[in-house]
Amino acid sequence: MLISLKNYWDRAAAERLLAECMWADAAQAEEELERYLAEDSRELLGAFASGELAGVIGIRHGPEAGAEILHIAVLGRLRGRGIGAAMIGEIRKCKEIETLQAETDRDAAGFYRSCGFTVSSLGEKYPGVERFSCVMSVPVSERDIV
Repeated sequence: MLISLKNYWDRAAAERLLAECMWADAAQAEEELERYLAEDSRELLGAFASGELAGVIGIRHGPEAGAEILHIAVLGRLRGRGIGAAMIGEIRKCKEIETLQAETDRDAAGFYRSCGFTVSSLGEKYPGVERFSCVMSVPVSERDIV
């Protein structure tokens, strides 16, 4: 189950996870967390294991029925246990999300592919860095429509 981190008491834990997936320092992670808290179109959600923040997934809701995964991270010692895939699985259940997308690097392209995304190269978006587009259509049958 994912929980909104808007009022989560341990901001430092959320910032550390954001810093990991952003390759950023503490100040940049804090600034990004502030964006999640301030912007209505953004949402930062957390997954917990034994009462500890184990992972975060940050999404931006689009003007249409889509969402973009901006950030996803799992504590290093808990990786490989399906937490990241479970977070994406929870996002897929949102009734208002028909399409999920993300942009990533070569290291994470396989993860997105294993979660059911169609992955295609965007080419060398930055000098020496190939980026990948990851897109998933979410069938109505998988969404919690009540």
